[in-house]
Amino acid sequence: MKYFGEFLRYSIPYTWRLATSVVFNLLGTLFNLMLFGMAIPFLGILFDNQNMVYEKVPFEFSKDAITNNFNYFLSQIIASEGPQKAHLVVSLIVVISVLFKSTFIYLGNYTFIPLRTGVIKDIRNALYHKIIFLPMRFFSDERKGDLISRMIGDVKELEDSVVNSLQKALKSPIELIVYITTLFLMSAHLTFFVLVLLPFSAILINRVAKSLRRKAVKGQQRLGDLLINIEETLFGIRIIKAFTAESKAKARFEKENNNYTFIMNKVQWKKALAHPISELMGTIVIVLIMWYGGGMVLNNSSTLSPQEFITFIIIFFQILTPAKSLSNLYFDINKGMAAFERVREVLIADESIRDVPNAKIVEKFEQGIEYDNVTFSYDDKAEVLKDINLTIKKGQSVALVGQSGAGKSTLVDLLPRFFDITKGAIRVDGIPIKELQIKSLRNLIGVVNQEQILFNDTIFNNIAFGVDEATEEEVIDAAKVANAHEFIVNTEKGYQTVIGDRGSKLSGGQRQRLTIARAILVNPPILILDEATSALDAESEKMVQNALDHLMKNRTSIIIAHRLSTVKNADIVCVMKGGEIIESGKHDELLQKGGAFKKLYEQQIG
Repeated sequence: MKYFGEFLRYSIPYTWRLATSVVFNLLGTLFNLMLFGMAIPFLGILFDNQNMVYEKVPFEFSKDAITNNFNYFLSQIIASEGPQKAHLVVSLIVVISVLFKSTFIYLGNYTFIPLRTGVIKDIRNALYHKIIFLPMRFFSDERKGDLISRMIGDVKELEDSVVNSLQKALKSPIELIVYITTLFLMSAHLTFFVLVLLPFSAILINRVAKSLRRKAVKGQQRLGDLLINIEETLFGIRIIKAFTAESKAKARFEKENNNYTFIMNKVQWKKALAHPISELMGTIVIVLIMWYGGGMVLNNSSTLSPQEFITFIIIFFQILTPAKSLSNLYFDINKGMAAFERVREVLIADESIRDVPNAKIVEKFEQGIEYDNVTFSYDDKAEVLKDINLTIKKGQSVALVGQSGAGKSTLVDLLPRFFDITKGAIRVDGIPIKELQIKSLRNLIGVVNQEQILFNDTIFNNIAFGVDEATEEEVIDAAKVANAHEFIVNTEKGYQTVIGDRGSKLSGGQRQRLTIARAILVNPPILILDEATSALDAESEKMVQNALDHLMKNRTSIIIAHRLSTVKNADIVCVMKGGEIIESGKHDELLQKGGAFKKLYEQQIG
């Protein structure tokens, strides 16, 4: 039950619903008890040994007073109307008791349902909020499929196993307390005998539950692996088909699916043990009660009459249902807590990139950017960047070139603090970026990536994604500058056209122009272009490059370039290799110098 108290904190906002549900369930249980209590006079009248009472006692809330006055009421009916009329009265009381019991049980469920759904809603919101604000380093460590598994699979397991069991956790103890208290009032000696036997079944159930939890953890991990496999298959379906690797992909998926099924079989087998164990132990206890208590009644050594002893057994039967629920509840909560542990790992993940106390808000970019002896490594591994020194003045365009893995993308990712540097400092207008408010720093920077990141939404909302309450006129103007307006108005619904998952209904050039329009609308003074045209055909590249030229006007630009022909107009070209800047200068100067840049250039043009 580790972390169960932490999980219960999510129910605090719904405390009043919890309390109301408890009251309704208590009332429902009391009326249910009244229903079983009617067995005593019913059997007494039937066997013609009903205790006749001819004097009332003053009314008070005590067992003796209530029993005496009820027997007086029945005695009056039997004496005046006969036993059949008394049976009819008892039967009507049973019907009324069932009506009230059912009503209160329904009201208990009615008030509890918003708690059950609300807790899951709050956990999902907390997870999403946490993921949105986690540093990029976290997403390098945690695969997307595993995060999806935690947000969907683990949260669903929580709903099925734990949240749905909370109602049982409220209702079952109430029933147990009421029924056991009633049994004590009927015969303390016999009830104590019963309670001595129950711990043995609890010990057995506890041992099986611990084993279940270990299997449940493995099951959730296997589900994560399965979702990762599905995500990779959907993302790489074109490659699977191109290389006719369907059989290999199928075998890989079936292996993961078989592993998950094998673990889940063990989980369900363990869980299925709860019912037979509790039923067996309950039957043993009932047999012992009938043997022991029946002997007491036959020997006249018990205060219970025969009909009271039968009612005692009937009420004890009612204990078995909540007892079984609690035993299953223990299994379910242990299984669900395995899922909560995985959810909790995300919720408590360290937000290592955060604002320092009294962080400065920067609203304008006026001087420049400075990388001062910047060194960076991922998790104390080999250094990806080594002693980078680079000054970019306002209005300049700087191109970063070099082979894949040289550190170009990492260098630009450090500027908006997607990662924090290991050594050195990065300054904007002379202020270290760690001293700046992250939101205001990133508001200065626009990013256009090689991978066009769009959402399954309208064209309008994709362009306006980075701006609150953008007007239609502003969005259209940004699209025109990005050379996107013409193709947008030719789509089915214009700016209200939904573009599909990742913009799948558009071509690569169209998607890229939408991302440029998004950056234009934000109107950032600093622009990062990460190989924004490298994946396009010649015609699309020309249109996108034209849009980029409009975007770069009067802005400070950092360009990661794959095609060296696109950096001719850059103010500074930096050649990177092994995480270091090994050359820098203008395009033509570097060609004349005959160093690393010229070698790259000649390799590219053949």
